[in-house]
Amino acid sequence: MKGFKDFIMRGNLIELAVAFIMGAVFNTVVKTFTDVIMGFISKIIGTGPNFDSVTIVGVAVGPFLSAAVNFLLVALVVYFLIVKPVNIWRDRTAKKEEETTDPTELEVLTEIRDLLKKD
Repeated sequence: MKGFKDFIMRGNLIELAVAFIMGAVFNTVVKTFTDVIMGFISKIIGTGPNFDSVTIVGVAVGPFLSAAVNFLLVALVVYFLIVKPVNIWRDRTAKKEEETTDPTELEVLTEIRDLLKKD
């Protein structure tokens, strides 16, 4: 039982559970945003984009096209509302790496050799 308790209480498992829950909740936000975008598109072209009736050589590819458009909209939302702002924030808050003036290994060894020669 101790092994199971250690497994359950391991940090990465808890973080994974939190990420899963947050992802499920965020799905609602993204779906709503996608519906808003689709609403704008339907206002512009007059009808909502629906590819369900599209067939190529008798094969119904419409549902796939609808899923692909939905995926692209979700990817756009995630990129512009999460990834891009986080990257900008990270760049602004990241410490600028200072160039170190530490001597190289060769320079240190040369100094040691020179000191030994003096003795």
